[in-house]
Amino acid sequence: MGLDYICGFTFAPFAREGVVATDNAKESLRVMKEQTHSNFVIIAPAAFQETAISEEINYTSSYTMGDDELRSVIDEAHKLGLRVAIKPTVNCKDGTWRAHIHFFDEDVHCEPKWSNWFKSYTEFQLHFAKIAEEKHCEMFIAGCEMVMTDHRDAEWRKLIAEIRGVFSGLVSYNCDKYQEHNVHWWDAVDVITSSGYYPIDDWERQLDRIEAVVKKYDKPFFFAETGCMSVEGSNKVPNDWSVSGASDPAGQQAWYEAMFKACGKRDFVRGMVFWSWTAKLYAPSEIDEWKNYDVYAKPACETVAEYFKKYE
Repeated sequence: MGLDYICGFTFAPFAREGVVATDNAKESLRVMKEQTHSNFVIIAPAAFQETAISEEINYTSSYTMGDDELRSVIDEAHKLGLRVAIKPTVNCKDGTWRAHIHFFDEDVHCEPKWSNWFKSYTEFQLHFAKIAEEKHCEMFIAGCEMVMTDHRDAEWRKLIAEIRGVFSGLVSYNCDKYQEHNVHWWDAVDVITSSGYYPIDDWERQLDRIEAVVKKYDKPFFFAETGCMSVEGSNKVPNDWSVSGASDPAGQQAWYEAMFKACGKRDFVRGMVFWSWTAKLYAPSEIDEWKNYDVYAKPACETVAEYFKKYE
């Protein structure tokens, strides 16, 4: 199965109610398309469970963008000529990273259970899969970086099958960095995706490992998340959100250059979606305070545009 090269960003990830349907957001999306030459965008509605061992997932509070807001931003993206993927993502309210969501592998009376959690997770995913179908989205990504759930093959296969019952586009799942070879149900999806937060000097080794997985399953592959902060030291550990220090836009740009150089030599890599693009643009003069993954007004933005233009 072929896959047109993907050049994109995750737009306003985990936006709360009242964010993505604003004039600021529409303008930001337009600027993203214009300045980066993107052809693809991922929208990631957030849901929340209280802790990593909670069974109930809430996707109807003000912490989650409204359904009509989601429809609106999909329409805006399509008007701009962007292909759209929806990636509903669950997070924990207590701050625990979603990769640690887990339960006993054998049911124990009075303890939280995988079956209850997957029932709630499936309801959450299907809700957004139906909207993705209604709005003719090109892809649906059934979650992100759920490391300690990845071994639950039967539940994931059942979920993917149920998504296919309501969504007719391409179906994928975004595994975490270093985990591509630990997902054993890639045959159930159309496209393999992962988070490519790899150190600036480690791309070749990691791409060798990922390529073996892609060849085994004979599926298209792209990075559904990847990026580097514009802070000193981030390009050595781009997955670490807690890195702090001096602003370093040049170091961020160097990371992007290294990634493009490595990925550009690998035919199996069919693109990348960077984390992330904000719904309200900051002033270019603020980049030294805005030391996160955004590239707007930073040197890395020019690097992205130069690479993405090749695929127009």
